[in-house]
Amino acid sequence: MSQNLSKTTAARLKTAASSIAKLKALVGFDGFVDTIIEVVKTRHSATKIDRYTTMVEWAQRITAASGVSANFELAVKMVKLGGNGPIMANALESFGFGTTYIGNLGCPNLHPVFTDFAKRAKVISIAEPGYTDAYEFDDGKLMCGDQRGLQNVNWAELTKAIPEAELIRIFSSSQLIAMVNWTMLINLSTVFKKLLTRVMPKLKGEKRWVFFDLTDPAKRSREDLMEALKLVSGFEKHARVILGLNLGEARQVSEVLGLGPVEETYGTVTHAASQIRAKLKVDTVVVHPVQFAAGSDASGSTHVEGPFCAVPKITTGAGDHFNAGFCLGRMAGLTLAESLQAGVGTSGFYVRTAKSPKVADLAKFLGTL
Repeated sequence: MSQNLSKTTAARLKTAASSIAKLKALVGFDGFVDTIIEVVKTRHSATKIDRYTTMVEWAQRITAASGVSANFELAVKMVKLGGNGPIMANALESFGFGTTYIGNLGCPNLHPVFTDFAKRAKVISIAEPGYTDAYEFDDGKLMCGDQRGLQNVNWAELTKAIPEAELIRIFSSSQLIAMVNWTMLINLSTVFKKLLTRVMPKLKGEKRWVFFDLTDPAKRSREDLMEALKLVSGFEKHARVILGLNLGEARQVSEVLGLGPVEETYGTVTHAASQIRAKLKVDTVVVHPVQFAAGSDASGSTHVEGPFCAVPKITTGAGDHFNAGFCLGRMAGLTLAESLQAGVGTSGFYVRTAKSPKVADLAKFLGTL
């Protein structure tokens, strides 16, 4: 990691902090209650356990139980607000953005896990939340979810909760719009189509930044994914589009677009970001594997190493924090490299502390790298 880039980014963020507080962000449309879980390997006492540290180790134990049976104890580390949207919105609010969130956080009443979030951001809930059990290991995490509430995130429910004229007003007043978790929100492509015809053409003034996170589209068909990418590309007519991808998502998008394989190397990932951007004709494409991030915009393509953490306090939500940090950089007028640095710094702070940083926290953290 370049110390000069890290310190330059920290200095520019400090300067931009007051202007960020004047900006508004709109985020949607999912919502989950996340239960963060460790699987107990050995219990020594009421308070002391050894956990399964890797998915491989637990898988071997499960395999050994085939044909007989096994009992596994789950140790709950925490229950927290979840979903790509709420986590990203929570991080943006922490940075100082005036934040509006639209999604499925409980209906007719908010689920208690979102109560504190709703005190700090304007929240409009349109359906019941989903539920995710996140099994965390040192080599990754398994996300098991109940997604029935997400089926009610659709144009009819959206406009029932928010009349179309009010929806246009909310979009118009937001300098950053983030729409995430297309994969789980099965009706989101239809929402995109409605927004492209009924809302986006009515926005006046300077083009807004619109961020998209597809969120692991492996379980969606190639045809659905291609349609979603075309819709994302369509927003560029009305906005400055950012498409955010993790490594797996970049591979899936590259494959469906007929581009080359994406290996986990600086050069290959950076080239993939450039190729995807050129193919979709959008403003910015960013790809963030675990240990670095790469991006491409009109200025060119580059990568930035991340402050890797060998023993994170939390990993669920790290990608959403990267997205928030990268968008912070774009909104603050930072260069592509500085925006990437803000992204990996935000993620790095979060996995070490399990907290969303304020701009001052992020700047201080970047200054130590």
